[in-house]
Amino acid sequence: MLREITLGQYYDADSVIHKLDPRTKLAGTFVFIISLFLFRSASVTLVATFFLILLVSLSRVPFSYMIRGMKGIFLILMITVVFNLFLTPGIPLVSFWKFTITDEGLKIAVFTAIRLVYLIIGSSVLTLTTTPNNLTDGLEALMSPLKLFKVPVHEVAMMMTIALRFIPILMEETDKIMKAQEARGADFESGNIIERAKALVPILVPLFVSAFRRANDLALAMEARCYRGGEGRTKMKPLVYKGRDYTAYGVMLIYIILIFAAGIIIKL
Repeated sequence: MLREITLGQYYDADSVIHKLDPRTKLAGTFVFIISLFLFRSASVTLVATFFLILLVSLSRVPFSYMIRGMKGIFLILMITVVFNLFLTPGIPLVSFWKFTITDEGLKIAVFTAIRLVYLIIGSSVLTLTTTPNNLTDGLEALMSPLKLFKVPVHEVAMMMTIALRFIPILMEETDKIMKAQEARGADFESGNIIERAKALVPILVPLFVSAFRRANDLALAMEARCYRGGEGRTKMKPLVYKGRDYTAYGVMLIYIILIFAAGIIIKL
């Protein structure tokens, strides 16, 4: 299951989305995520669904590979849906024992589930179609205005990208440790919650040791290459907008107009 987490991984393919400037993809992802939480209506969801399907199709990343990352958040998704379903006041629809499902709770639960799923898929498109180096350059370029406030933009972008890149590495390391412990007779499935939590100690200790060792190796490698921060650094491949990027911004503008139009029509 841990190997099925796709967040932070890059899927190599020859697609229009892969060739876009990372700044364009970051801006598009930000616009898409914000649009998911602006309105709560079927028409807005349909517009977001259409554009998400178009985005996934153009990325040429297999949809089955993309949704593998959903398994890691399935429990969080179910908890969120259940809490919204049973704890939201409104017009009662179904009542049993001490639980009541209301009309408003059902709507919020459905829209919350859709938003979370779309949020994960939309973010996965960004990470699966952008290399860590390009992602770092794009983040640094978009945050460059913060340099006026003495924010170390390059270092912040570097830390965010390294953290994202280490997610699949640590997941793979965790999977190896769990299999090694199971081969030695460890049991992670039986017992109550407290016993299962105690069983995780033989996993967490070597995982932390491995994480610190990898961090130390990375720091030594950066020092060996004379890394001294972002001050005065140049780029081998400077980011340059091309025609397809301006087309993508045009599609973004159309998407924003349709989202606001759909939300306003529903309110009227």
